[in-house]
Amino acid sequence: MVGTNTQTIAKSNDWTVYPSPGFYNSDCVLLRPEESIKADALAVEAGISSVQLMETAGKSVATVVAQAVSAPSDLAGPVCVLCGPGNNGGDGFVAARYLEDWGFPVKLYLVGKVSDLSGDAHYMAERFEGTVNQATPDCVKGASIILDALFGAGLSRPVSGIYADLIEAVNHEEDALTIAIDLPSGLDGATGQALGSCVKADVTVTFFTRKPGHVLLPGRFLSGGSDHIHVMDIGIPTKTLTDIQAKTGENIPLAWQHLYPITSPFAHKYNKGHVLVLGGREPTLGASRLTSMAALRSGAGLVSLACPSESYSVQATALTDIMVRRFDSNFGFLGFLDDPRLNVVTIGPGAGVGEKTNELVLGVLKRDIPCVLDADGLLSFVGRSKKLKRKSKGDLKLVLTPHEGEFTRLFPEYPLSEGRLMAARSAAADMGAVVVLKGADTIIAHPDGRAYINSNAPTWLSVAGTGDVLAGMIAGLMAQGMPAFEASSAAVYFHSESAMTAGKGMIASDLLPIIARVLP
Repeated sequence: MVGTNTQTIAKSNDWTVYPSPGFYNSDCVLLRPEESIKADALAVEAGISSVQLMETAGKSVATVVAQAVSAPSDLAGPVCVLCGPGNNGGDGFVAARYLEDWGFPVKLYLVGKVSDLSGDAHYMAERFEGTVNQATPDCVKGASIILDALFGAGLSRPVSGIYADLIEAVNHEEDALTIAIDLPSGLDGATGQALGSCVKADVTVTFFTRKPGHVLLPGRFLSGGSDHIHVMDIGIPTKTLTDIQAKTGENIPLAWQHLYPITSPFAHKYNKGHVLVLGGREPTLGASRLTSMAALRSGAGLVSLACPSESYSVQATALTDIMVRRFDSNFGFLGFLDDPRLNVVTIGPGAGVGEKTNELVLGVLKRDIPCVLDADGLLSFVGRSKKLKRKSKGDLKLVLTPHEGEFTRLFPEYPLSEGRLMAARSAAADMGAVVVLKGADTIIAHPDGRAYINSNAPTWLSVAGTGDVLAGMIAGLMAQGMPAFEASSAAVYFHSESAMTAGKGMIASDLLPIIARVLP
């Protein structure tokens, strides 16, 4: 039995929305730069002064710096603090003040003059009792630690002039530990893309929540990597997330575990779901086998592989745990759907690109049966993706799982050059389907605008057949009653965990026995 988690379902934008604790938890939510600014404003409205927020932020940065070294006397060179004209620079002044008080050799450099600063940044600059030097590209030479306080979340255009020169100088100082405040200067916090020159930080200290740019590539690596991004509590109330209504989160179990299928002691194979996989033809027979086994390993009660007569004997011999069914026409395949126990169909891996696959997909969708569409199933709709568009206002019934090449061919109107997150969201809203845009930072997008960004995929996951495994995992979780968006998110996460457990040199089939080891 599944679905022992009971949730109140609310309607938003005509789509069924399952409340997710993740979008109201600072450990999961990713605030876009403008949302982060709003969080600060809401904290001030709640009675926390902006000066106190900056003071706490700067002190937390200084704390991270202090924790990075055994003692100030161990440093061969100074802590070089580079301050820009905004609040990020104000954080830098606070951090410099604390570091000086704690005995660190600090040299602070400002672009511009203190008299040009305004608001809280000017106030903190006035409180700094050390020397304020004019920033030049040579100022970072010989530094042991470089504190990047040039720009924060507000940057929206490519850096130029002295700022670009400073960033290049920082990146050339390879022996220094570079710590960025909030975001590496030059990084777009919404897209994870570099805006021209960008600081390559070893460590990033941000506040309240991460931003999409900390998780999306290349921003994740420019920020120092997931394990080197410190999120500091500076006093912003968590309840501000409810007011902001953020729709971007990091894909971690906290986001969807409340809807993960729970198996009752009285469960049996018929109430754990039945997945039907379309089998292919030579030379890609293994793709559909990977999908079928992954669905079964993910908890589906029954999995059937439907294949044409020409490959039936091969598939039936290779598979002992999967029911293999023969068909020789689209009519025959669609006839399998008359079985009321069958509740998810997966089409694509090894299916072949062409009109026949196109007709099969449309036949399944016409019957309103949940469907995971991958690989050849997607490419069969290049130039006619609008045929996949769903209008249902009930539970989502379609999941599309393209990699970047497939996405570009299927949705040329949503260029990835403008940002993977925006492109995936746009395609999901247009299609009325969950879109899983695969990659090192896989994005799972819902038509209502919600999206999770995955960050636990190892580099060695990118080998042939792993996408077929993922399609089966999504189908297996959906078959057990997990909603399409959350099932896709959970499958992406555990797919990556399986690869991490398998280790370097893994092949797609190595994932299959590991799936059960990483599932809760």
